[in-house]
Amino acid sequence: MAEDNKKFYITTAIDYVNGKPHIGHALEKVQADVIARFHRQKGEHVFFLTGTDEHGAKIARAAEAAGEDTQAYVDEYAAHFKSLRRTLNLSWDDFIRTSDRERHWPGAQKLWQRLHDAGKLYKKKYKGLYCVGHEAFVTEKDLVAGICRDHAKAPEVVEEENYFFKLSDYGEEIGKKIESGELSIMPESRKNEILSLIRSGLEDVSFSRPAKDLSWGVPVPNDPEHTMYVWCDALTNYISAIGYGRDEDLFAQWWGSEEVVHVIGKDILRFHAAIWPGMLLAAGIALPKKIIVHGFITVEGEKMSKTVGNVLDPVELVEKYGIDPVRYYLLREIPSGEDGDFSIKKFEERYNGDLANGIGNLVARVSTIGEKISPLSFVWPEVLAPANDIDDIKKEVDFIKLQYEGYMSGGNGLRFDQALMEVWKIISLGDRYINETKPWSIKDDPERLKEIISTASHLIAIVADLLLPFLPETAVKIKEQISIEGDNIKIKRGNALFPRLLI
Repeated sequence: MAEDNKKFYITTAIDYVNGKPHIGHALEKVQADVIARFHRQKGEHVFFLTGTDEHGAKIARAAEAAGEDTQAYVDEYAAHFKSLRRTLNLSWDDFIRTSDRERHWPGAQKLWQRLHDAGKLYKKKYKGLYCVGHEAFVTEKDLVAGICRDHAKAPEVVEEENYFFKLSDYGEEIGKKIESGELSIMPESRKNEILSLIRSGLEDVSFSRPAKDLSWGVPVPNDPEHTMYVWCDALTNYISAIGYGRDEDLFAQWWGSEEVVHVIGKDILRFHAAIWPGMLLAAGIALPKKIIVHGFITVEGEKMSKTVGNVLDPVELVEKYGIDPVRYYLLREIPSGEDGDFSIKKFEERYNGDLANGIGNLVARVSTIGEKISPLSFVWPEVLAPANDIDDIKKEVDFIKLQYEGYMSGGNGLRFDQALMEVWKIISLGDRYINETKPWSIKDDPERLKEIISTASHLIAIVADLLLPFLPETAVKIKEQISIEGDNIKIKRGNALFPRLLI
């Protein structure tokens, strides 16, 4: 199963540092973490990147309003996002910040220069509606009665001379690469969405702002009167972090991976599946292989809003319930690639039903009896030779593992929720096996008791392996209670994996 020579590069979107992380940020990070851990488990050489987007007028204004130095302001908020590594037990390899002048700026400026030298940047005067909240120009169709629906403010009328990128030159080529699967967009609904947008015609995009209006950002090479707009600044993080503009060997190593994958939210699909590929094509840089798109999280059926006061803090949830229960809910209850809802009631029901009464109860039942007869020696059958219940169990488990692999690799559609459902089929199988064989009632047949506990232990060990990308802390705890090396099984009961909640 190991693929030691295969390189796998995965990124999340970088988060805008205008507030603390919420549960939506946690969803994206956890999904990417599961993918990274799954590919490491297969023996692949994985590089997992995340980071923060720290430039723009909105940041500069927020820092000014707070009476803080802008760099100090972004340092403070970047630290909150960086702390998610510990909060959610994330396994990223690097954290890039766009305010990093040594690691990020050289790549952004090199890419700009490549686009300029290719004749794909030009200056023109532009008058439009600029939404500071979006850090973007908008049109009347984006507004409701002249108001931005997301920020509840009227955009500013801005007239200025900007650099523009000739995105319109690349619509047809981008569309062909998406249709052929060379650039895979998952799920299918998002692929169809971006293809519809591309077919309607891609327009050139504003690529700079006057430095007098936007000084907090990456300067345009050879034109100090302009500052890079978000596209060449923020999007370039995916290549600047791996050496573009400062270490070309490192860049070639990772951007040349067999798989280059972006995990993003549906609201930035256009940026990543149209503007970013256009930039890369213009610069002569290979496209990523896959863009995985997730939906939004509502809270009790409502959109998260500071005004409503329903923004969920992942730190508070973890402090109350633990890391793996939060990870589990996000991965099991939120349909992969779709919108989902978070409610404390559903969360606690999942905790008790799936975690405490599911995997927690099975491990406790087997370890309680198994500890008394540990250590054991037992060979899990490698080849089916129908003779007893063990072979039937193995046949069922092997089929479940194939389904799991399909959901995790994308063969059945990348579905974390469905993959976890497959894992819980093995847990149910283990419970059923214990209920039917009744090991607690066996008094005079030690060999039969040994066979039952050994079989159940192997089922649990398989569950632990399959859970490792999802619930890494729990997988380790299971292996501490039921340890299998070759045909040697050691069992020592530990604390409850998930103490039942009183609700």
